[in-house]
Amino acid sequence: MISFWEQQSFSGYDYTVVGGGLVGTSTALNIKTMFPKASVVVVDGGIFPKGASTRNAGFACFGSLSELCADIESMGEVAARELVQDRWSGLQILRNRLGDPNLHYKNYGGYELIFDNHLDLLERVDQVNQWLWPIFNKPVFQINARLSQEFGFNTSRVASIIHNPFEGQLDSGAMMKSLLTLAAEKGVRFLTGSRVDSWHAESDQTVLQISGQGDHITIRTQKLAICTNAFTNKLLPDLEIKPGRGLVLITKDVPSLRFQGAFHYQQGYYYFRNVGSRVLFGGGRNLDFSEEETTDFGINQKILEHLQQELVDLILPNQHFEIDQYWSGIMAFGPDKRPLVGLHTPNVGYAVRLGGMGVALGSRVAEQLARLICFSEND
Repeated sequence: MISFWEQQSFSGYDYTVVGGGLVGTSTALNIKTMFPKASVVVVDGGIFPKGASTRNAGFACFGSLSELCADIESMGEVAARELVQDRWSGLQILRNRLGDPNLHYKNYGGYELIFDNHLDLLERVDQVNQWLWPIFNKPVFQINARLSQEFGFNTSRVASIIHNPFEGQLDSGAMMKSLLTLAAEKGVRFLTGSRVDSWHAESDQTVLQISGQGDHITIRTQKLAICTNAFTNKLLPDLEIKPGRGLVLITKDVPSLRFQGAFHYQQGYYYFRNVGSRVLFGGGRNLDFSEEETTDFGINQKILEHLQQELVDLILPNQHFEIDQYWSGIMAFGPDKRPLVGLHTPNVGYAVRLGGMGVALGSRVAEQLARLICFSEND
């Protein structure tokens, strides 16, 4: 039960955004920037933004060579390059908006580990560099087999390494903290710990039923933006979205760590990086796709044990390390890696299914959604 005062001050908005992660908060900020006098609220079910925005590995990347080759095969050259362009543009929007110091952004570069059974990838470097030239105007991928020994990896497994100087890394917590602060400064309101139980459209507004901490409230809004990524099926069941859980762990300090940068292997299903002198390592979803197709924030013991063994055998051979902590985040996938951005009705829009590339795509799709929802045909 809510009070008269709460009903008067907290139940009506010009724009409501469901989902308080990178996409939702950026969408709200874009709306508020275009229309400073509009009332904008973000509703999120978690204490922190739920899903993957504060649970990812902090890669500022747009795709490794093996990932991009797979995308070209599945999507075609034009669609795959458009996706790279959106990822790259999204990263520039994010960096320009928040500033590299607030992101703790480091341009240490990216690397892909190539094993003996994937040496054919080396033959595609020039072709893919030419394909990417319209975006970067420079070669993106460079082969450097000597780096495996220099970085201390298991050279009996790593046949070569491909370097990408355009890739960086950031602090996902600092990113969201800075973004939330900026949105609040612009006048965006936040309702955290608030679950949207249902919504329906009326002739001139959209009505949401929201609950949290024993309270229930009805919110009426002129425009609704849904930015709930893997958790969207409850609100928009017709969209083709499958959740994908990702496991991430981080070590304690590793004395004399020999590498820094963002590393990938096996089409991006595995990824690791330095965090100072720690190693952050994630992935392995491909070991158990069916079990990881879930919105449950749990830990798959099989995958955890495999990641720990990969640290021993591949990344930190003959080096002492200790695992400090581990966690999971929830991503969203579909038949290809393109995000879904569109209008459900003229007053209800969505930007979801970011395919594990939320850091890169989030700011870009939020920009697209904000313009769609603000300038839809009913205005």
